[in-house]
Amino acid sequence: MWVLETVAVAFSMYSALPMPRLDWSERNMRYALVAFPLVGAALGFAWWGVCALSGALALPTLLRGALLCALPAIVTGGIHLDGYADTHDALASRTSPERKQEILRDPHCGAFAVIRLCVYFIAYFALCCALEPTARALRCVSVGFVLSRSLSGLLLTRLPIAEGSSLARSFANAADKRRAGAILSVLLLAAVAAMGWFGGLSGAAMALAAALATWRYIRVAVREFGGTSGDLAGWFLVKAEFWMLAALVAVQYAEKAL
Repeated sequence: MWVLETVAVAFSMYSALPMPRLDWSERNMRYALVAFPLVGAALGFAWWGVCALSGALALPTLLRGALLCALPAIVTGGIHLDGYADTHDALASRTSPERKQEILRDPHCGAFAVIRLCVYFIAYFALCCALEPTARALRCVSVGFVLSRSLSGLLLTRLPIAEGSSLARSFANAADKRRAGAILSVLLLAAVAAMGWFGGLSGAAMALAAALATWRYIRVAVREFGGTSGDLAGWFLVKAEFWMLAALVAVQYAEKAL
């Protein structure tokens, strides 16, 4: 029973999918980060569904791209995009880590957040339209959603939590960090292996993109903010998934050109 409760807690926190109401407790939050990648699996299934429906109805490429572009925000409720926007506001301030943390906690949306979100959606929409939705590509994208969440959860158990990050601290403190980190490490390695198996060069390029995004995340979290937070974790996840998709599209076009 506690396993189902743990999954429900993860989906309640990290998705907009309907879940039963539960009281969060130390017991059902202990492995909530381990269940986090399941949200990525659900998003992958949604991508498959949209592509299958688009093919069956012969939808225009632009419409299919718009649906794929909107899916992450629809399935997650925009929780990671909120962190993406807040983090760019904080980074644009070029102030001390303490002041950046204050900006992250500010509920208002600044100009830099709006600009970055507009650029992100335009670029992500273009990538969704440019993607050739082959079975191999969709397998890689689906595994990518699992990989990004495995990385995000693992780093929450490994990186220092910045002062004032109450929600991230709650999940990190409630987690059995040793066991949760070990399980997430296994999921991470399995996702990388599956990506290479399904995608070959495409999968390798996506894994490299995820690794570079992870390096950037660790560097920014430690140097610019004094530790990670829920907002920074969301910023990282959005960037990792964007660059993995960009790597996949780049390889597809390179293979066509050769």
